[in-house]
Parts: sequence; structure tokens; C-alpha cells
Amino acid sequence: MADMSAAGGEEEEEDYMSDAFLSSLQDIRPGIPMPRKVKESYQKEEKQKESNIKNRQKSIKEVEKERRDVVLKEALGNDNKGFALLQKMGYKKGQALGKKGDGIIEPIPLNVKTDRTGIGHEEMKKRKAAEDLENYRRKMRMSKQVEAQAATDFRMRMRSKKEELKLEGDLRRSQRACLQLDEQKGVQTPREGWYWPSTGPQEEEEEDEEVEEDDDPGEELSTMDKLHILTSYLRGEHFYCIWCGTAYQDEDDLSGNCPGDTSEDHD
Repeated sequence: MADMSAAGGEEEEEDYMSDAFLSSLQDIRPGIPMPRKVKESYQKEEKQKESNIKNRQKSIKEVEKERRDVVLKEALGNDNKGFALLQKMGYKKGQALGKKGDGIIEPIPLNVKTDRTGIGHEEMKKRKAAEDLENYRRKMRMSKQVEAQAATDFRMRMRSKKEELKLEGDLRRSQRACLQLDEQKGVQTPREGWYWPSTGPQEEEEEDEEVEEDDDPGEELSTMDKLHILTSYLRGEHFYCIWCGTAYQDEDDLSGNCPGDTSEDHD
């Protein structure tokens, strides 16, 4: 009896993947929970059916291409006016064209245009792509030139700044030397105001109050001009060279033992 009941149970067990069972699920009233595995199986089968239907449906272009290929593979018959005209002129099937029979045998291949672009569009695209590439290369060359010029300008500015700082240092040394040598000779005031180092802030304010309208002629001179004038004064009046750091006995001693009157002469 147990075996019969078991066999009977197997016959009554439903196949959850069968069409009958899946179609019955569509009648389930809303709100009644559906087993998760059954629901997933149902959705998977529906997606497969939709995919099969889409695969069977060909696009209009594909259909047109198939029809066109079939027609092109068929040989021309006597009902074709062009072929009939060639036959009247002595042409035979499989024969090359031309009086001497040195022309083409196969027809010119058919190139069907399926897009909406005009004639020459592809050539225009290639030409535009070439122009864009050339413009890109030109911009890259210009960018590199600008970067190189910027680097050169930066180096020149740094060199100029370094040289300016060196000139200012030599000028301050010359002013200190001028002050010391002038005082040794009993000179109370410099020949020009900028020949000696600048005074303190308080003394400068007092001098400005005393002489408000007097302009300093040294303000119009560059650092290099001031250095050249002051070193010439030191060499002429005191026989002193700031780069040698030596006060020579006389002009002959200076010209004979000093390398020159510029910083480059002492390098």
C-alpha cells in the first residue's frame, strides 16, 4: 500500500516548469504571493520568448539586401534591353567588351548607398580629419614654442636679477669705501649725495624737510651707471679698486697691477 501511495504521490506532483503550470500562474489573483523560484522561472521563459521573436524578425535593410543579392546573382536574360542590344552588336555571353575583346568581362560591382549622406561626404570626412590632425599638431608645436620661450624668458629674468643684485652689492661696497677714503682725506660732504651710503631714516627725514624741492640727480641713473661713475672716482681720486680691495700708491701702480676697471676683468 505504501508503494502505491508513493506512486500515486509522484503522479500527482506538478511540474513547475511546464507550460500548463506557468500559464496557470497568470490567473493568480493580485496580492497572492508567488513562490520566488517559480516567479524567476516564469520571467526567464518570457524573456527567452521575446528574444526568439526579435531574432526571427529581420530589419527592412536586411531584407532588401537579401533580395538585392539574389537579383545580382542571376544572369542577364534576353528580356534585359541592354543585354539584348549587346547581342545585336555581336556580343556573346562570357566575352570581353571592346572591339579587340580586351575590355572587362564581369560587370562593374554595384555599390549601394544605404545612408542619407550626400555624395562626397566620406571624402569630406577624411579631409576634415586630416585638417583636424594638422591643426592639433600645429597647436602642439605652438604650445611647445610658447613653453620654450617662457623658459628662456624666465632664465633671462633670473640672470638679470642675479646680475642686478651683484651690481647693487658692488655699489654698496664702493659707497662704503668712498666714505672711508674721503673721511681719511678730511672730506666732510660727498661729491654727490649717493657717493656715500644712505643715512638713517631720521636723518633722511630731516634732510628732506630742509631741502624739499631739490631733486636727487642720482635717482635718474641706473645702478650700473652709478657703479661706473663711483669706481672711476675711487680710481682717479684714491687709486682704489673695489674688486682688488687695494689702495694703490699712484696711477702708475694702479694701471700696472690692477687687471682692469670692471668686475669681468677680475674674474
